[in-house]
Amino acid sequence: MSAREPYDLAGVGLGPFNLSLAALGDRVPGLRTVFFERLPEFRWHPGLLLGGTTLQVPFLADLVSLVDPTNPWSFLNYLRAVGRLFPFYFAEQWHPYRAEFDAYCRWVASQLAACRFDSTVTGVEHDGDHFVLTVERGGAVETVAARNVVLGIGTAPVVPPELAHLLADDRVLAVHSAGYLPRRDELAAAGRVSVIGSGQSGAEVFLDLLRARPAGREGLHWLARTEAFTPMEYSRLGLEQFAPEYSRYFQQLPEAVRDQLLPRQWRLYKGISVETIAAVYDELYERGIDRGWPDVLLRPGTAVTGADIGTDGVLLQLRDVLTGEADSLATDAVVLATGYTERPADALLRGFADRIARDGSGRARIDEQFRLVLDDDLGGNLGGDLGGGVYVQNAERHTHGASAPDLGLGAWRSATILNSVTGKSVFDLPERSAFTTFGRGGRPHVDPAHGRRAAV
Repeated sequence: MSAREPYDLAGVGLGPFNLSLAALGDRVPGLRTVFFERLPEFRWHPGLLLGGTTLQVPFLADLVSLVDPTNPWSFLNYLRAVGRLFPFYFAEQWHPYRAEFDAYCRWVASQLAACRFDSTVTGVEHDGDHFVLTVERGGAVETVAARNVVLGIGTAPVVPPELAHLLADDRVLAVHSAGYLPRRDELAAAGRVSVIGSGQSGAEVFLDLLRARPAGREGLHWLARTEAFTPMEYSRLGLEQFAPEYSRYFQQLPEAVRDQLLPRQWRLYKGISVETIAAVYDELYERGIDRGWPDVLLRPGTAVTGADIGTDGVLLQLRDVLTGEADSLATDAVVLATGYTERPADALLRGFADRIARDGSGRARIDEQFRLVLDDDLGGNLGGDLGGGVYVQNAERHTHGASAPDLGLGAWRSATILNSVTGKSVFDLPERSAFTTFGRGGRPHVDPAHGRRAAV
């Protein structure tokens, strides 16, 4: 491959976002792309594909529809292809089941020639003219040249350091929620189970265990650092903070302002859907009809500061976040629904990691086209008719805001990247998509070929 004409775009990782890029790029005439994924097939959060769980975004937030609704890789076309379009219509399922979204993505990935599974990218370097990817597949190693690279390496589960020893000890039944489903039967049969974390995953795991355990002997604890089990922001004007112009507005804010603002927006992406909260409450209420209060502990405002492993199970060390008072809680099993963090890319980009521009906190600077800002010497050699650069997907929350991991903005971000890679508007993106005005009123216009901005 190294002797062939370089690809226009090479992707590392194949989650929903890079799969969106592959699907949209499939419709760009003459564009040569390739995407590498270490797993043998596409899988999306397999440990949380619980029955009945749905996406928190509508079906239009698929791989392509919000920028290219006639694209053959849309969710609606998938339903037509597998004979489920009319059942979906009759079901009036605005939010698709999570398992069906996973099946849809696997349907797309299995048909796109650009998608290469069982292929691990171990390094990305720059030879002065192009990026060179080292790819391992089936024991063989090859190099692949590309004018542009896009990193979609996803996120990794967050395990609090004070609880990491629970996962490492074979005596303890403990798991991060990302691996919940394979351990579900064990957890359902355990004595006392503590779920730690107040987000959607924590709520879904708690509800699933609650339904699996006998009434009156639930033995469940749900602990959360947040002051309440809070619904996710889902008002119509609130959702406009996921509009493209808000992402552009956020990116232009000073770094210090972004860092202060993002934690205050946690309800945009860390809350619980109203439907899930209602389902938890209804289940608890129904169980109390004949037997009184169910055997559950729902305790927000509680930090888990440590855990002691004994012969009788685990003793969790707790602290009230408001009063600072400490106490403890005995449990037999633990589920850490403690979220995810972006995987670092420095080791992958070791050939030029020191050439990536950094902000005041040492994080990579990312421009409006979702491209890493590189120093002038390296960037100046990435030219050619198609420009060149390293793009990122779902690694830019610190620069572009809470919408980074949201499926709803995935197609727009992919189209923005493709417009930048090709140097032209192969996708006509809307200048305005929200009624809310962010900032002083000027709506930024981006020249896809050069990234210049002007207020309109």
